[in-house]
Amino acid sequence: MARLGSVYAAIFNAAAGSAHHAHAHVHAAAAQHHHHRFSGSPVGYSALALGSAASWLGVPGPGEPLLIASGILAAKNKLDITSVLLVAWVCAMGGGVGGWLLGMKFGRRLLSAKGPLHNFRRGAVARGDDVFRRYTVLAIVLTPTWIAGIHHVRAAVYLPVNALAAMAWAVGIGLGAYYAGPAIIDIVEDIGWAGGSALVLLIIVAVGGELIRRRRARRRRPEAEVRD
Repeated sequence: MARLGSVYAAIFNAAAGSAHHAHAHVHAAAAQHHHHRFSGSPVGYSALALGSAASWLGVPGPGEPLLIASGILAAKNKLDITSVLLVAWVCAMGGGVGGWLLGMKFGRRLLSAKGPLHNFRRGAVARGDDVFRRYTVLAIVLTPTWIAGIHHVRAAVYLPVNALAAMAWAVGIGLGAYYAGPAIIDIVEDIGWAGGSALVLLIIVAVGGELIRRRRARRRRPEAEVRD
């Protein structure tokens, strides 16, 4: 009986040790996943937040390059892609609301103020009012956010459209950079930055040459018709 008890004890100790090891492994994996999810420099997320908000507020330029860079860094495990997309979306949405409010508060007053080109500016506002009245959603998506404020787009329409547009911007550009960016960087690193620049220049020249050729062909077509 003592021997049987010692066997049971040995089995119990082995099982307990295995359970403890498994629990420790799961806990370490969960901690590692938690750390990975919130990994990355706060400076990177802060720059992305400021750039996204500024771009959607109406400042041209900073949002897209920073979002592309953040997507590439996430692909290299320097940032977390879910956090990148969330930060870009929320801050772009907030910047869009800020631009809309600024346009509503000050934009129309500035454009309607007396001064140079007063009649032209009033006519532009009137034409814009007509466009926003007829194609509200499309106009919100295709114009800077403060223009929607100038034409007094209602909050019930503007806010959901702005949120969806910001989400499409963040997810489209962020995931595009996440999946395609590293491959492009690897190619550039393989052939060198000089070779990469030459390749880009060659593509630009080829596209430009094709556009010039098509434009010349269009000009020659009416001349040939006149001769006939």
